[in-house]
This record gives sequence, C-alpha cells and structure tokens, in this order.
Amino acid sequence: MLLLTNEKTPLHSFWGALVPTLGALLLFSLFGMQALAQEPLTQSAQSAIPLADLLQEAEKNNPQIEAARQGWQAAKQVPTQVSTLPDPEFQIQQVNVGSPRPFAGYSNSDFAYIGLGVSQDIPYPGKLKLRGEIAKREADVLQQQVESVRRAVLAEVKAAYFQLAYLSQTLGILESDGELLKQVEQAAQARYRSGMGTQQDVLQAQLQKTKLVREIAMHHLEVGKLEARLKQLLNRPQESPDIESTDLTETPLPQSYDELLIAAKAQNPELAGAQKMIEKQSLQIDLARKDFNPDFNVQYMWQRTDPSQYRAYYMLTFGVRVPIYRSRKQKPELAEAQTEELRARSEFEAQSQQVASQLRTLYVITQQTSEMLRIHRGGLSPQAHSEFQAGLASYQSNKQDFQAILAAFLDVLRLDEEYWQNLAEYETAIGRIEQITGLTLR
Repeated sequence: MLLLTNEKTPLHSFWGALVPTLGALLLFSLFGMQALAQEPLTQSAQSAIPLADLLQEAEKNNPQIEAARQGWQAAKQVPTQVSTLPDPEFQIQQVNVGSPRPFAGYSNSDFAYIGLGVSQDIPYPGKLKLRGEIAKREADVLQQQVESVRRAVLAEVKAAYFQLAYLSQTLGILESDGELLKQVEQAAQARYRSGMGTQQDVLQAQLQKTKLVREIAMHHLEVGKLEARLKQLLNRPQESPDIESTDLTETPLPQSYDELLIAAKAQNPELAGAQKMIEKQSLQIDLARKDFNPDFNVQYMWQRTDPSQYRAYYMLTFGVRVPIYRSRKQKPELAEAQTEELRARSEFEAQSQQVASQLRTLYVITQQTSEMLRIHRGGLSPQAHSEFQAGLASYQSNKQDFQAILAAFLDVLRLDEEYWQNLAEYETAIGRIEQITGLTLR
C-alpha cells in the first residue's frame, strides 16, 4: 500500500494531477447522464398527461373491466330464461292392427287411429318467479363485481402514476444534489492541493458521485417497469410512446374517518355484492321450500279412427309430479340453502370488517404522512440545506472535517427523496380511499 503525504514529492505531484483529472472524467460521466435524464424531463413539461385522462382511457380500454362488463351483460339474459315455462311438447301417434307399417291398417280395423297432442309442464305457482329473482340477484352480484374491478384497475393506474411522478421528481433531486456534491468535491480537492486535506476525502466525494450515477440508473429501471405496467392497464402497445406524469401535489382530505366509513358502507361494491348474495340465498330458501310442493303436467290429445264410421276422440290429461323422496331430496336442499345463507351473512360481516380495517389503515397513513410532509416542508428540508451550506463553508475554511460535511450532504439527499416518497405514498393512499368509498377526492 502506498502512503501519500502532504509533502511536495514527485508521487504527491502525480496524484495531485491525477485526482482532478479523474474527478473531471467522473463529473463528465455523471452530468452527461444527468443531461440525458434531463432531456425527457424537459419533454414531460410539454407532453405530461393528466391523471384524469389516463383514468378515462383505462375505464374505456382495460380488458379486465370489459370482461367483467360482458359477464354481467350475459348474466342479465338469464332471469327471463329461468322464469319462463318449459317448452311445450308436441306429439303425433299412429296405431295399426295387424301390420308394422305406419298407416297400413287405418281402414282395416276399428282400433287403428292417428292422434295429435300437446303437453305442457307447469311448475308449482311461484317457483318460476323465484328462479327469475334468484338469477336477477346473481346478475346484480356480477354488476357489483364490474364496479369492483373498475375501481381496482383505476386504483392501480393511480398508484403507478404516482410512483412514476415520484421517480421523475427524485431524478431532478439527484441532478440538483449532484451540483451540491460537486461543491463538496471541489472543496476536498482544494484542501488536498493546499496540504490541509487527504486523498481519502477526494476519493470519498468521487465515490458518492458514482453512487449517484448508479441511483439515477436504478431510477430509470423503475421508470421502465412502471411504464410497462401502465401500458398494460391502459391496453396500449408496449412499443407506444412513454407516459409522462405531471407534478405531484398534496390532495386535501377534509372528511373524517366516520364520514369515510359511512360512504364506504353505502357505495362499496364488495359490500353491495355481499348483500346481494344474502338476498339471493334467502330467495333460494324460499324456492327450496316450494320444492316440497308438486309440479303439474297438462296434456291434450286429438285422435281419429275411420271418419266414415266414428267421431274423433278428444282427450285431456292432468298429471301431478309428487315429491315423495323428501328426506333424500327436498330436505337436504332446504338445509343446504339455509347453510348457504348463513355463510353469505358471515362473509358479509367479514367483508364489512375488512373494509373498515383497510379504511382505518389508509386514513391513519394519510393523517401521519400529511404531518410528515408538513414537518419536511416547515423544518427538516430547510434545516438540512442550511446545515449543509454552513458545514461546507466551515469545511472550506478548515473548521470541520470531511465526514461531517459528507454526512450533511447525505442528509439533504435522503430528506429530499423521503419528502417525495411520502407524498407519493400519501396520494396512493388517497387513491385507495377513493376505491373503497367511491368518493372523488381530487
């Protein structure tokens, strides 16, 4: 290992010339990448797409929403099918005496005849109506699922959009903090050339610049992932132009938790769907009870023998289908329907508790994150920048060591990034609250 001193030796002169050169190369690498990162940011100011436009596009084009909507449209066609009488059955009869060939003995025997008839099954009164109501409730459940899928997709669009906006903001922060780090490096180089600093200070500053370059590259990687996810949600081709977000702003939340919970109970599609399922199972119990009653069949037949000798025969038949296996069919059916209703009620209660829990968690996140944002704006960020500037001045005048000024710089970088991350988390929580309550908060 070579130990460098502050004496004006040839080796010292070599490092004194090499370090600024390496610093210049690293600066060129860093700010060259920053210039590349800054170009799309400049374009974003011109081509940024508002969130509302993307939400409308997702609602119109997302295949998940469309599939759920088509499933609901299909279910709406079922009630009329199951509430309509069974199709009638038409019959033709021909009886011969003495010959297997059709119509061979019609004029040779008094017992030969032809007949035409129709029969109709008639369920016990009220069964068809109940089946139609049950199918209608099933369609209502699917309708609520459409709304649930729609809100979930829109919430995903919001979350990806806010994360994209956060990354765009932090890319700008990395660029501006790179300028601060440049000041630190210049101060370290100046002290090193004057003999008051060490080579380690310069190398640490350059290492931190390289870390900034790496972080910028990682941000671009995350941006690429979010772009792919947004295009999928919007049903856009992956090779389509990238989406630029607008700046993040804090959305106020004037409602209390109790007000949000009331809105959720009234407008949450999962709760509404669970309630429709309870209604469906209650109707299923009524239908199971009606299955203890018989169904009917009516048949009407016209028969004709030799028209020159006999009149036509007219026959009306009334049949009854009696449920004699009640202990093996109807009673288990009723028990199943009653159990399913209890299960539906339990699921509704579980869903209600889940909605209340999720809403409470999101409400706490918004309240605490809003407070952290206020603290950042009012104290942490300005204090960190002031501390850094004061520390830099002290370091330049040889009143503070390098580790203190580097720690102050890292505080500035961390706090700036935390602010925008907290704001993205806050807006994402607002989006989830909108998903649960059905309210439009922004």
